[in-house]
Amino acid sequence: MKRPTFSSRGLLEDREIEEIERAWPDGLTSRQIVDVFETRGIRFSEATLRKYVQLGLLPRSVRVGRKGKHRGSCGLYPSHVVRRVNLVKGMMAEDRTIEEIQRSFARFKDDIESVEKDLRELIASFEREAKAPAVDADGRRELEREITEAKRAAGELVRRISSLERRISSHTAEASGAGSAVGSGNDLY
Repeated sequence: MKRPTFSSRGLLEDREIEEIERAWPDGLTSRQIVDVFETRGIRFSEATLRKYVQLGLLPRSVRVGRKGKHRGSCGLYPSHVVRRVNLVKGMMAEDRTIEEIQRSFARFKDDIESVEKDLRELIASFEREAKAPAVDADGRRELEREITEAKRAAGELVRRISSLERRISSHTAEASGAGSAVGSGNDLY
């Protein structure tokens, strides 16, 4: 069964979400997420974003340093957050309760996010090791190329697992009359 788009109810269509995920593969700030919806005429605020995070519907932002002296850091949310916000808004439009929505998000979410976190940490360790003084320039370039490929493969793995989770959860939800799950196209990088 194909997942419905919510455009008829004032939400983003799948193609729009895919474009957004491609445009911001490294993540978005809270302001950018709000702008994605507001520029399309969909009401959404930073306060609502924070509430969704508090309720466990969205992951917390990750602090990312900015390049340059005294530039500080900013909080980035993975680009799949836009997909999740859209799904929550769609489920709310179907008169689902917050508790029902939370249950649909919790199914395999923690396990998937744990795999994603572990992959990030492992790849970050590889990157640190590749920069070690003992690695010559040619070896470093080859390692960096392989690390880049590993990042791509890890991102694809998480996307496939998330897609599988969505499919399993939607079949379970259809059988029980509950809502669909939220899996995402989690972008690792």
